[in-house]
Amino acid sequence: MANVEQVQPKKGPSLVIQLAMLLVMTGAAVGMGWLSGGYLKQGETPAPVPAAPENAGAVEKPAEGGKVAAGPTLAQLAPITTNLASPSDVWIRLEASLLYDAPQPPEMTEQIHQDLLAFVRTLKLHQIEGASGYQHLKADLEERAALRSGGHVKQVLVRTMLLE
Repeated sequence: MANVEQVQPKKGPSLVIQLAMLLVMTGAAVGMGWLSGGYLKQGETPAPVPAAPENAGAVEKPAEGGKVAAGPTLAQLAPITTNLASPSDVWIRLEASLLYDAPQPPEMTEQIHQDLLAFVRTLKLHQIEGASGYQHLKADLEERAALRSGGHVKQVLVRTMLLE
C-alpha cells in the first residue's frame, strides 16, 4: 500500500486579523481622502460676489444737484425681428441690451438698434450655427455697437435669440 499523506489545508490569518486589517485600511483611505481634499481646497477662497444693483434697467434718477449719476448703464433694445439673408424663409427674433460705460442719449440707442437690425438681415444660417457661430455673432454685434457709439458700449447682452 502506498503512503497516503494527509493533506491539511493551509491556515491563513484568522478572521479577526482580516477584519482588523480591513478596518485599518478603510480608516487610512478615509483619512487620506479627507487630508487631500483639505489640501486642495486651501488655495480656493472664493472672492465675494458684488451685489447686483436693484434698478439696473430702470430709468436713472437725478443725484444730488440735479445731475445724472455717472457709471455703467443698461439700455434695453427693442426686439429685432427679421428674416435671414439665406435661407430667406428663416426668421430671427433677437432681444438684446446694451451696457454703456456712462449714460447716453436715447438717440444713440436707436441708432445702434437700427445698425444691428441691418447687420442681422445680412446673416446666413450657417454663420450662426453652433456655439462658435453664436460667439462670432456676439463679437460682431459688440464690435458694431462699439463703433456706432464711439466706444461707449462695453457689452451687448443677448437675452433671447429665436430662429424659426
